[in-house]
Amino acid sequence: PLAGATTAVEVWEESTVDLDDDLNSMSTIGSDASAKKVAHLSSLLPVSGRSASMLSLYSDAGDFGDFSVQGAIEFAIQYSGKTELVILVQQCEDLAIANTRKQRTDPYVKTYLYPDRSRLSKRKTSIKKNTLNPVFQESLKYKIDKVELQTRTLNLSVWHNDSLGRNAFLGEVEIDLKTWDWKQEDLAWYSLQPKTPETPDQLGIRGQLTVALKYVPAGSMGGAKPLTGELHIWLKEARNLQKLKPSGVDSFVKCYVLPDTSKKSRQKTRVVKKDQHPAYNHTMVY
Repeated sequence: PLAGATTAVEVWEESTVDLDDDLNSMSTIGSDASAKKVAHLSSLLPVSGRSASMLSLYSDAGDFGDFSVQGAIEFAIQYSGKTELVILVQQCEDLAIANTRKQRTDPYVKTYLYPDRSRLSKRKTSIKKNTLNPVFQESLKYKIDKVELQTRTLNLSVWHNDSLGRNAFLGEVEIDLKTWDWKQEDLAWYSLQPKTPETPDQLGIRGQLTVALKYVPAGSMGGAKPLTGELHIWLKEARNLQKLKPSGVDSFVKCYVLPDTSKKSRQKTRVVKKDQHPAYNHTMVY
């Protein structure tokens, strides 16, 4: 073991880029809402009075410009007696133009049940081509006990699908399921909101990581070794990781020395499977 102070720090989960193997919805009907309206409207967040807000256009891969979030989304939240949460995504209206050069938007909807931001928590609709008023009429489903929903927040976001993977954020809605009225099963309109940077308090504690750091000066180990100074990072263990599946969680630790985020800077531990308290005992040397 390396000499040095051991500290517990919060375990942060890395965002992942959308891939084709995401869990998608069950059905797809229709493509444009320009001539369609549904009778079930809600005053919870009325479409009138939407506010546009400038934000940095971001996707899971990075920042790609600035534009105004606008428009609204119509959906419903239902819970069946079969321990199944169903998100009925009906349509969007008046979305922003994501690709200004081509004057088009190819939207889709993505959901998570926070605080779980893993791929197991992600659901997506199909992609609608070249429309600011897409009709989805799709169901995004989760197998989850109702009591567990008391600790979850539904995050529903709208994205533009880019052919080069530079997907653009178009707005989001978040619903705290702890306070949700489960008698409300009708479709309702919600104004899309800009992405709000999350603080550590909002993210919540997802576990602790025990780390020790040591710097070895050049030539301090006898002779000319090491030739240059070395930073040693000892990843001892993690504790109380979030359980992502019944068997636990398969985890590893990835490390970069910023600002270098290249593959040359990246080092990883081995994967410890089915363990919420994994011991890595791994030293990274830079």
